[in-house]
Amino acid sequence: MSRIGRVERVTKESKVLVEIDLDGTGTTEIATGVPFFDHMLDALGKHGAFDLTVRAEGDVELDAHHTVEDVAIVLGQALRQALGDKKGIRRFGDAWIPMDEALAHAVVDVSGRPYTVHTGEPEVMHGFVVGGHYPTVLNRHVFESLAFHGHLALHVRVLDGRDPHHITEAEFKAVARALRAATEPDTRITGIASTKGTL
Repeated sequence: MSRIGRVERVTKESKVLVEIDLDGTGTTEIATGVPFFDHMLDALGKHGAFDLTVRAEGDVELDAHHTVEDVAIVLGQALRQALGDKKGIRRFGDAWIPMDEALAHAVVDVSGRPYTVHTGEPEVMHGFVVGGHYPTVLNRHVFESLAFHGHLALHVRVLDGRDPHHITEAEFKAVARALRAATEPDTRITGIASTKGTL
């Protein structure tokens, strides 16, 4: 059974298309108009082993915020669509990712109950802009939007780091690896991995 999600969203601020195949090989086609965000989404697809297409047009001449937010919303919706009834998945996943001096940890529960905990980013992240176009203060917003619309419980922690590029990349790769583990089929689970019988 294919586990593919495809969602389009059009607002006055952006036009977004996301397609994700949870059983892919990490093939990506990303174009959001925000180059560093493209790089992070490419890393998400590659390290999650998801085939991921993201096309977005937005008012990036004003600010990256609307486009980045809307892509994260649609990515969460596409992920939730691809997961379907969630039968046979591991449900939980976690990953530790070092990126030179940076270290990030992500834990995912495909619980059906949206929740985000994002901690540990140093103060420099609040005012830093990578490449002159991606404010790293958006990282938390990306993870919150992904978790809310994907119905995930997501914890992302930064344990160390001083370079905002490295810190952000470690976080995205950790989330990708945790999602990969949580959404992978487990041959020992024939139904839903929950005492409630539903996720």
